Parts: sequence; structure tokens; C-alpha cells
Amino acid sequence: MMTASCLGEILLAAVVRARHHPAMTLGTIGCGKMGTTLIGGALRAELVAPAQIIGCDPSSAAREAFTQATGACATSSPAELVKACEVILLCTMPLQAAEALRDAAEVASGQPRLVISIAAGITLATLEAACPENFRIIRAMPNTPALVGKGAAAYCLGTRATPADAATAQALLQAVGLALEMPERFMNLVTGLSGSGPAYVYVVIEALADGGVLAGLTRAVALRLAAQTVLGAAAMVLETNEHPAVLKDKVTSPGGTTIAGLAELERLGLRSALIAAVSAAARRAEQLGNQ
Repeated sequence: MMTASCLGEILLAAVVRARHHPAMTLGTIGCGKMGTTLIGGALRAELVAPAQIIGCDPSSAAREAFTQATGACATSSPAELVKACEVILLCTMPLQAAEALRDAAEVASGQPRLVISIAAGITLATLEAACPENFRIIRAMPNTPALVGKGAAAYCLGTRATPADAATAQALLQAVGLALEMPERFMNLVTGLSGSGPAYVYVVIEALADGGVLAGLTRAVALRLAAQTVLGAAAMVLETNEHPAVLKDKVTSPGGTTIAGLAELERLGLRSALIAAVSAAARRAEQLGNQ
């Protein structure tokens, strides 16, 4: 439970924060990696100060780690967080999201709140149904490279969300990487692509390193070269704005080594395998939303 002194610090901050920071108290229901990462990004971007933040998690170990990482207070009670925070990050597992929000919302009748949910597959309609009418909902899907400030996120607005709410979501998500607003019908597809995509890329990096080891490189050297190659290739796409096919052709000489490697990738179906992976993950996100 949050101590009286901790809650007092939050309420005091609500009075004096406008002199130093935007008028926002921020909480996260869920103090795991993504909740802590998003709060950390907000702190680095100076969107809030530690005294304006509360974390909430049933795990005492998670609360302790959150407090050490952010300098903020933490509680085991979602209700206490909702009482104190104007902006709430919902960072639970998908099947827990609506229930956590419903339980917390019971204590906040008459108190407007903005809720930004990162629960995969859970629709705006489901989240809005779990809340009082004065709760505004935004659905978002960040990914784990946000941990190193290189995330890719999309978000969509609920029926009651305002342009100011969109700006808040944009600022919070952009503090840890790229953030794009889009219609909700694309969110499960985003989950399959950028939400799950880092795992696909990790497999690619591991496989490239395995190829290097097979050819005679040490594991450490092969892994560093593979990871840096993927990092550099991604930077080329983002910074040049050229199509990946154009960049690929610039590396591919007639009868050379690269075209020999590409021919093997086509023969073994790398392209179709990645396309199928995105589609499968998107379907799973839709299934989670229907449960």
C-alpha cells in the first residue's frame, strides 16, 4: 500500500507542479518493463517529475524495482493510483486490462481521467465499457526497443479522447522512440508488425551470427557484426527515405556475393516466412481482444 507520506507528496505536487512541469500527474498500472520504460521516458523528456508519478503493481519486487528506477512512489492499489493521477498508463497483460481498469474506476466517479492502454488486442470499445463516461481512452502499442529509446509505437483515440489527449500520448510515446497516430482498425496489424517484430529481428540477428560462426568467426565477433549490420541497415532506411529494395540493389553487384546470398534467402522462403509471422501475430492480437 502507498504510505500517507507518499500520497501526500503526490497531492502536494499537484498544487505546485505548474511552476515547473506540465499540469499532469502520471501513473502506471503495471510496473514491469514497459510501464517502467514509459515512465522513464517521460522523466528524461521532463514531461513530469518523480513527485508527479505513481506506479502500481501487485508484486512487491516490481514496485521496489520501479521505485529504484524512477524515484517515484509505488502502491499495490490501483484505486489509490486512480485517485491521484490524471493520466494513467494501463500496462497489464491483455486479459487483465479491462478488469484492472473496471476495479480502479469504481473509486474515481466524477473525476476525469485519461487512460492510455498498451494491452495487446484489447479494443477501445472494451476499455470504454469498463470505465465511467468521464474517462477518456487511448489505445497504444509500443515495442520493447523503447527500453533503449528506439521504440516504434502506434496509438488510436477513443470516442471521448480530445486533441490534447492525443498530444499527451504522442509526447509520452515519442519520448521513447517513434509514435504514429492511426485508426484503430490497424492496431492489431501494428501489434503483429512492430509490437512483435523485434523478436523476428532477434532471430535474424542470431541466424546471421550463426552463419558467421559456421564460416569460422568467433561467436562474440559474429554477434557484434550481425547486430551492427541490422542497426546500420535500419538507419539507412529511416535516414535516406529510400525504399529497401532500392538500398538492396545498391549493395547487389552482378554475379557478386550479395546476389548469391539473396538467391538462397528466396529459395528458402525468408520473405514469405516473415510475412506469415506478422499475419499470425496480428490474428493472435485479434483473438486476445475477443476473449
